[in-house]
Amino acid sequence: MNNVHKNSGVLYVVATPIGNLQDISARALGVLRTVTLIAAEDTRHSKKLLAHYGIGTPLLAVHEHNERAITGQLLRRLASGEDIALVADAGTPLISDPGFYLVRAARQENLRVVPVPGPAAVIAALSVAGLPSDRFMFEGFLPSKQAARRQRLQCLATATATLVFYESSHRICDSLRDMADCLGGARAATVARELTKTFETIMHDSLDGLVDRVAADADQQKGEFVVLVQGAPARERSAIDEATVRMLEVLLSELPLKQAAGLAAKITGLSKNALYEQGLKIKDSQ
Repeated sequence: MNNVHKNSGVLYVVATPIGNLQDISARALGVLRTVTLIAAEDTRHSKKLLAHYGIGTPLLAVHEHNERAITGQLLRRLASGEDIALVADAGTPLISDPGFYLVRAARQENLRVVPVPGPAAVIAALSVAGLPSDRFMFEGFLPSKQAARRQRLQCLATATATLVFYESSHRICDSLRDMADCLGGARAATVARELTKTFETIMHDSLDGLVDRVAADADQQKGEFVVLVQGAPARERSAIDEATVRMLEVLLSELPLKQAAGLAAKITGLSKNALYEQGLKIKDSQ
């Protein structure tokens, strides 16, 4: 970052275990031992980790209900030269957890913000899901209300990247049913439950199959979940229908072929090359 305050402290964004307490780096432990303060989402939860490793650094609760009110105090402490570690209850902070407001404010004040990487449930689940991982969309938690949840899923139905969601125990069955309805029950999917913990389970099946398997086993409805769903198949060149051809004709009346094909590709999700070839046919026929 440019113009960082030279004498200020550092805000370390520290990843902590998502379950197994051994999944923490030596660097993370060193930072937690040496900073002046640990800003924790839930101090009761973080105390268990610190006690396990014999770390006595003071804790301060920083969560979604007080983050905005307490950020000014933390920025002043950083500006005065104190180092602070930001930790979530589990995994990497800011991934569906508080901390964004503090990190953004620190950067706006030209204070140093340093990542200390480590566990993240989304990446751990993706690594074992057996689904394409070259492109993925992390959606976090879907809306709790069914109508809003289904609306969001319908918006994702044509996305070709692997979809990744977090889900809670009291909504997992309903969410899986909505995924099957809105995305297609035949889609390959994975439910990763209680990753790195004692009762970890990872189930691979179609969405319809997972709906039945989770509903039939009360134990598979407990804990914390990552749900991964294979993306929609890419549309083939033959999917250029009459409406798309007409749209391309309209674009060609106003734009050069390359720009028209590029814009049509963004609108439809079809191959730019296929649309360019269709555009050539249109121009040849005129």
